[in-house]
Amino acid sequence: MSILKGIMSGFSKGGSAAPAAAPKSEPTVLSFSDNAPSWQQLEEMVKAQHAELGVDFWRDPNQGDLHPMATRRTFGSSGPVRVKLYRDHASWCPYCHKVWMQLEEKRIPYEIEKINMRCYGDKPASFMAKVPNGLLPVIELDGRVVTESAVIMNLLEETFRDHKPLMPPPGTPERARADQLMRLERRFFSDWLGWLTSDWNHARGKAQFEATMDAVAAEMDRAGGPYFLGSDISLVDITFAPMLERAAASLTYYKGFHLRGQGRWPAVDRWFAAMESRPTYLGTRSDYYTHAHDLPPQLGGCAMHEDGEPLAAAIDGTDGTHWRLPLAPLTASSLPEPYTPCDNPPLDRLEAAAKLVRNHDAVVRFALRGPGQPGPRPVMAPLADPTAIPNTAYTREADAALRHVAHALLAGVDVKQLSQHALQTSSSGGLSGAAVVLAADYLRDRVGVPRDMRYPAARQLRAHLNWLIDTLTAAAPTSA
Repeated sequence: MSILKGIMSGFSKGGSAAPAAAPKSEPTVLSFSDNAPSWQQLEEMVKAQHAELGVDFWRDPNQGDLHPMATRRTFGSSGPVRVKLYRDHASWCPYCHKVWMQLEEKRIPYEIEKINMRCYGDKPASFMAKVPNGLLPVIELDGRVVTESAVIMNLLEETFRDHKPLMPPPGTPERARADQLMRLERRFFSDWLGWLTSDWNHARGKAQFEATMDAVAAEMDRAGGPYFLGSDISLVDITFAPMLERAAASLTYYKGFHLRGQGRWPAVDRWFAAMESRPTYLGTRSDYYTHAHDLPPQLGGCAMHEDGEPLAAAIDGTDGTHWRLPLAPLTASSLPEPYTPCDNPPLDRLEAAAKLVRNHDAVVRFALRGPGQPGPRPVMAPLADPTAIPNTAYTREADAALRHVAHALLAGVDVKQLSQHALQTSSSGGLSGAAVVLAADYLRDRVGVPRDMRYPAARQLRAHLNWLIDTLTAAAPTSA
């Protein structure tokens, strides 16, 4: 962090994007070579790896498995689309998450319009005219505006009975149990937030949450699992999923508490494994880092306990190990974050590279907010700054650096560094690395899951951006 502070001091603090004098107080920041493949060459590499690995990360997001960039989902139907979902841009809102999953599980054709949450941006006047309180999620069903997730989900079940039912029939013992489990979810929610947001009586908050988790785990097993009502997913699972996901992330980060992956509640581990086998969940699943930083602006703050500090450093990638190559494998019990589907490094690197290559102009400009200026209208979310001013005077440097990152993702760092496209550094000559370090640092900390890519791909991109930063701030140049 001291290097970044020193670099930042060399950039203008005014509102202009004019170039600043190169920082002279940080000799450890090196210049680098502009010899990475062109974006066109990188695009051809992505296409070749798509063919080799049998995937297409540039497919139409509206088709196939759920994709966060989708705007119209028809599931092959040619009939009218009766539902329009308004959800948040960054995929932070847990209540949007529930409705989103329900529409996907029931395969109800729907359109999507993304709206900012107040903690990271303004809402359009057209939306506020329909929903004066501005709260998400919202649907329009046949043109009728409906708010509040519980109301929306019940309405979708009633209106689309010919689609996959997600609740037992009314009046049955199974339905009575499902309704009771919905009340248990509210108890879980209350005890989770009560502990997460409190910085006093840690032991009591932990004990109360553990007792509730014992009840949740028992209910997961009652019908034989892996889901709450048995062998198939229901609206109970969809209601619990956003909260269990966010609790697992936030309690690890802020309290040093492992909700899953360490064997304390085997039924919970089996439930997460079952959920992570479903494209409807995996396509909406976030990661611990994103939640650790998206929850405080939504909740008004989270209380850090000393037990959480080492895990917070690991999740943030500031412990010197995580977010750095080589990355440890992801498994159902990996720490700090379990991930049942595991990782596939060639595929994960390709996903990250494909996103970077396809959107390189926008990503370069976004990253240049790092050496640019804070926005005149700050927002509550610390990693969001929608009015920030990018320092476009360093476009060439950032563009060249991100081409090196994309090439490293596609070729592998070791192979790249033995090729004609190796990232070479020197103490003079070439392109200045000072602005690039700030740009890469800014971009790395703002890779969002699932908004930008899946968790394993985001982990690869963050680690490769750190490879770039570490190379440019190394003590010795890689070439004379």
